[in-house]
Amino acid sequence: MGFVGDTVESIRSMQIRHVLTQIISLGMIVTSALIIWKGLIVVTGSESPVVVVLSGSMEPGFKRGDILFFAHEQRSYPHRRNSCFQCRWT
Repeated sequence: MGFVGDTVESIRSMQIRHVLTQIISLGMIVTSALIIWKGLIVVTGSESPVVVVLSGSMEPGFKRGDILFFAHEQRSYPHRRNSCFQCRWT
């Protein structure tokens, strides 16, 4: 039959209680991820608290694939530190 046909047949053969359990489990996983993400936004005060470096433009400080955690703090930093600026285009 193929992959799609086999998948449809396996779903049809499941009991309704098992299908509902799977749907609820998936919903709880997605909800947990969103709660953790929103919690990080509140704690760090940043719209995007976790980012991944996609290019080598930030070398030698950060390499491609590094995970960065951002937090807004109300203190001044000495010169020669990496900075992140948020630009608002109007």
